[in-house]
Amino acid sequence: MISQCLLVFAIAYLIGSISFAVLISKLYGIDILHVGSGNPGSTNVKRCVGKAAGNIVFLLDFLKGFTVTYLPIGLNPLHVMSLPLAYIALIGSILGHCHSIFLKFRGGKGVATTMGGLAALMPGALLIGGVIWSIVFRASRFVSLASLCFAFSLPLSAYFFSYPKETLIVSWILMVFIFIRHHANIKKLLNGTEERFTSA
Repeated sequence: MISQCLLVFAIAYLIGSISFAVLISKLYGIDILHVGSGNPGSTNVKRCVGKAAGNIVFLLDFLKGFTVTYLPIGLNPLHVMSLPLAYIALIGSILGHCHSIFLKFRGGKGVATTMGGLAALMPGALLIGGVIWSIVFRASRFVSLASLCFAFSLPLSAYFFSYPKETLIVSWILMVFIFIRHHANIKKLLNGTEERFTSA
């Protein structure tokens, strides 16, 4: 059982490590690691490459999280380990995205990949979080603030929808991890130097 968990984590981590931001940007002749914020995520791609490229990156990162999380459940939904393996796969894919072995352990913030995993595990929480993200972003134009509010909503939504205790714990882990990944943005928000998203 331990070997199975390790195998699922390793596969999910490697898939999560695929940086679509870097790959898509290279198609446009741009090294996303050396322009804008240097962050290999969909927001930086949108700013520096274009809206279409950024949307493609977001979709692929979303699908990355959804696929690895859904497979343990979809392949054997009645197995006692299907849900725990889905948790492991989700966390593995997020860690891979944020600390990619292919980018010397650099990576994005993990929000799109998290959303993809939530679509498989907690669709209700994703729906509420997505609505909150959209409202906060449209009101403030801060992607980071919208992502932080999205993260904060996850444990509350998990509790509201009466998801299993293990899912609630995972939602807390995801919230904390997103906050950690946004620590620099939190400082900028507090001192008024965070950049608003103004791309068309």
